[in-house]
Amino acid sequence: ARPAQIDVDGLLAQAASRRPLSAGSLVVTLFGDAIMPRGGVIGLCSALALAAKGMHVTVLEASEEESDSCSTGNAGMIVPSHFVPLAAPGMALYGLKMLLRKDSPFGFSWPPSLEMAAWAIRFLRASNPAQAERAGPVLRDLNLLSRARYRELHETLGIEGLRESGLTMLCETHHALDEERGQAERAETLGLRVQVLDKAALQREEPQVEIEAVGGVKFLDDASLDPPAFLRAVRSELRRRGAHLEYGCPATEFSLGVSRVDAVRTRQGEFPADEFVLAGGVATGELARGLGLRLPLVGGKGYGFTVAEPPVHLRACAILVEARVALTPMPAGLRVAGTMELGARDLRVSPRRLGGIRASVRRCLPALQTARLEDAPVWAGLRPCSPDGLPYLGRTSRWPNLTLAAGHAMMGLSLGPATGEIVGQIVAGEPTSIPIELLDPDRYA
Repeated sequence: ARPAQIDVDGLLAQAASRRPLSAGSLVVTLFGDAIMPRGGVIGLCSALALAAKGMHVTVLEASEEESDSCSTGNAGMIVPSHFVPLAAPGMALYGLKMLLRKDSPFGFSWPPSLEMAAWAIRFLRASNPAQAERAGPVLRDLNLLSRARYRELHETLGIEGLRESGLTMLCETHHALDEERGQAERAETLGLRVQVLDKAALQREEPQVEIEAVGGVKFLDDASLDPPAFLRAVRSELRRRGAHLEYGCPATEFSLGVSRVDAVRTRQGEFPADEFVLAGGVATGELARGLGLRLPLVGGKGYGFTVAEPPVHLRACAILVEARVALTPMPAGLRVAGTMELGARDLRVSPRRLGGIRASVRRCLPALQTARLEDAPVWAGLRPCSPDGLPYLGRTSRWPNLTLAAGHAMMGLSLGPATGEIVGQIVAGEPTSIPIELLDPDRYA
């Protein structure tokens, strides 16, 4: 049924007379009900797109409403510049080299599980130039679509903290700067706006901050925002539209028919629906196994903290290239985020990796030598990573009334509104805003 064929008033009246649905993941019903799992950016943006189409939406989240997630503790960046997938050429070798450094910004959890070993083999196969070439335009288009939708949401929902001031890749060495120049050239072929900056130009971009770097590359199409403020605004808008947000309500299993998902079972009972959308973050792989689906997905652990009242104030967000550390000015202070430990299964913080983040920040921004970086509370989160670095987005052939939206790695916030828009289009039977063949959830079936 396409939107033009839907009696929205009738659906809302029908939905109001029915029991609100729940689940541990995003579930939606085209004809009046929707159940969603995870209250992160992907799930909430999908719920908002569905509610905007007149569907009755229920968001089901395993944790509590204000609990931390990858959507609350990340760097808050919207990054069309990140058109190279995690499974980039040479990334596997780089990760193996980093195993020798306990404070490295990238690596694999040790010892590996059988699941991680199988994932790593697929990661090695995907880390090739041809795959990166195919993925680039898709990631670019998803990010540009999200940036446009963030701008609209900023205006319509009154969200504070959106900065469309670009992203600067800061290079401590000439070798890193040469590699970033290559990325800049590739970005320009994809239609992105880029500036290559020497040390003097870098200081002109940030005149109030002493930066220890030989130069950098600025991606003018990138932006940033305050993640918690955005999530609060979306939850408020969902409630205004009549959506039900159920927290502390994890899914346990699914009730399955011959060719359809019939219901989600939770500790609060069983909830039927017409359509289901699974957007459970790093837990999506396990939930998918309960549906007989193969969805390779591992956690990529990252850390973050916010420096309140920092002695320096950046105009734009930045990434320290060699250390792979992100810096984002936010209302609460300077957000610092970094590391990618693939295969992580817990939120334990490595003192050495955290020390590596702090050392790199102080090295690049000398004024932060006086800041008490150790006093800032540390956040840790597991980003959901697919082997080829691309999200799982679309229908699954096994269950025609199930849509998957997961595996966005470190770009969940950046790709949230675009993913939500496409989920809404899939459920409504509309053409998608951009082609999503490379994101097929069945590609590892």
